[in-house]
Amino acid sequence: MVTAESMEDSPDNRPRRRVSLFGATGSIGTSTIDILARYPDSFAVEVVTADRNAESLAEIARRLGAKLAVVADPAALASLKAALAGTGIGSSAGPQALVEAAQRPVDLTVAAIVGAAGLAPTLASIEAGSDIALANKECLVSAGDLFMESVRRNDIHLLPVDSEHNAIFQALGGNDFSTVERIILTASGGPFLGWTEAELIHATPDQATSHPNWNMGKKVSVDSSTLMNKGCELIEAKYLFGLEAAQIEILIHPQSIVHGLVSYRDGSVLAQMSVPDMHVPLANCLWWPERKSTPHRRLDLAALTSLTFEEPDHRRFPGLPLARRALEAGGWATNILNAANEIAVDAFLNLEIAHPDIVAVVEDSLTAAAGQNLPDAPGSLEEALAIDAEGRRLAQDRVTRLSSERQRTELI
Repeated sequence: MVTAESMEDSPDNRPRRRVSLFGATGSIGTSTIDILARYPDSFAVEVVTADRNAESLAEIARRLGAKLAVVADPAALASLKAALAGTGIGSSAGPQALVEAAQRPVDLTVAAIVGAAGLAPTLASIEAGSDIALANKECLVSAGDLFMESVRRNDIHLLPVDSEHNAIFQALGGNDFSTVERIILTASGGPFLGWTEAELIHATPDQATSHPNWNMGKKVSVDSSTLMNKGCELIEAKYLFGLEAAQIEILIHPQSIVHGLVSYRDGSVLAQMSVPDMHVPLANCLWWPERKSTPHRRLDLAALTSLTFEEPDHRRFPGLPLARRALEAGGWATNILNAANEIAVDAFLNLEIAHPDIVAVVEDSLTAAAGQNLPDAPGSLEEALAIDAEGRRLAQDRVTRLSSERQRTELI
């Protein structure tokens, strides 16, 4: 997909791909910036966005030569304008400004806003005809049917950035989905692999955000520590690849070298392997369908001592079976699951609840929502956001009770 505006000179006489980056200051955004800045002759940057870090966003916009910078928090707009004064780069703020920025014509939108906050601008980008490099799994977890219908209706390419889904995308290699028997997503096991249930009760935010293999933001790191991230990835895979839940398996693979496998009905299994570095799947998406030579670290097979795989322990990490049950229940349940998890993770990071309480809050929220006659699947963005708000309310009620109980216990 090439727009008229992107027909600019490059060394190989190919048009530069016009790109917008939503979520520029997060870990995925940082890796994306590394690539965009290294190859200015391949990419022209239209929009960069952040939540509220105006100074960092302004620096990114200047570095990439973006045309527009947007902060989600209106209170940060004055700082953004001041930091961009004299550059000629536009600035705006607020949720509606994010949607309007997403409607600007580009070839590819990197959707890296964390959480359900990314749903509206990503849908707006799809409706505007942009291909999507999707790093926001919550879009599919919160409103998978709605999201994929928009993808089909607008006939755009949806390219998965998550290392596991990108691995499946590569291992499929254009093969007929009817030949696929199952897919396997791998999980490192996070920082608490091998911990006992008793030890998990005392896990701290610092420990939960110290991932052994990946450099990720706090929210994603905590999700990895509970394996809720893998539960959400299971839901995401169902929508991305149109498979039944029973065809999607999870294996613990502590080395994070094999990111995903596709098992075909003839007995063949194709795996995608690379070092644990998000530059690899990002480069695959940014240049797709071509492959570009990049300077990032290569996999040295001879240096590997072992590659191990094991079944996840659902007793210590109950988020995985909970996500499967939510997927079976329908779109309302996966939406509640995501919303409640966002509230619970934030509460854990703020020392309001213990680590095992994260999944407990999500499960209690799903139980409470089950009796509310919510629609099987959101039929509109407004409906998806309404279910999300209800999930957050239910989760916050549970967090408040747990926090009060914890404070009373500490006083005894």
